Amino acid sequence: MTSSSPLLWWAAAALLLFWSVGAYNRLVRLRSEAKQAFTTLDDELLRHVRLVEACLPEGETQPASLFEGENQPSFWAGLRGAAGQLLASLAAARQRPLDPDRIAALVAAGDVLATAWERAERDDAHDLAGPSLPETLTSTRAQLVAQSAAAADHFNQAVARYNAAIGQFPALLLAWLFGFKPARGL
Repeated sequence: MTSSSPLLWWAAAALLLFWSVGAYNRLVRLRSEAKQAFTTLDDELLRHVRLVEACLPEGETQPASLFEGENQPSFWAGLRGAAGQLLASLAAARQRPLDPDRIAALVAAGDVLATAWERAERDDAHDLAGPSLPETLTSTRAQLVAQSAAAADHFNQAVARYNAAIGQFPALLLAWLFGFKPARGL
């Protein structure tokens, strides 16, 4: 009986070691999947910024091909600022895409840009001669919103899987030991 006891201890130690390596690899894989999902989301949100930049005037005047009238609509200043805020928040979140504070700032910046677009569409709707926002711009924006929502959903699911994995016992011990922190979705 005493000769099998060391063998039993070695088998238990080997089992614990192999489980630890497998659990650690799973946590790393899930964290990597969440970061990859953020990369896709980042690309989609950059398209929103590029759309705003493509529509903004180069100087102080608006191109006649997009918007008519002598005065530049006031909502463009709001869109410019909101796009700048989103771009800055994306740059910060890109460095650490699973940091809850950076994702919260990104969510806030996205909300500001959405509000600026709503204001642009609302301010644009009162013209009896028809909208000054081109129909193609409105449809392009709607398509970007749908694509961004799909990318955000994918990111949220990846973050949920990662958070669930680091919260399960006994993997949470490894998560604590190796510094895996919970992430925040959009």
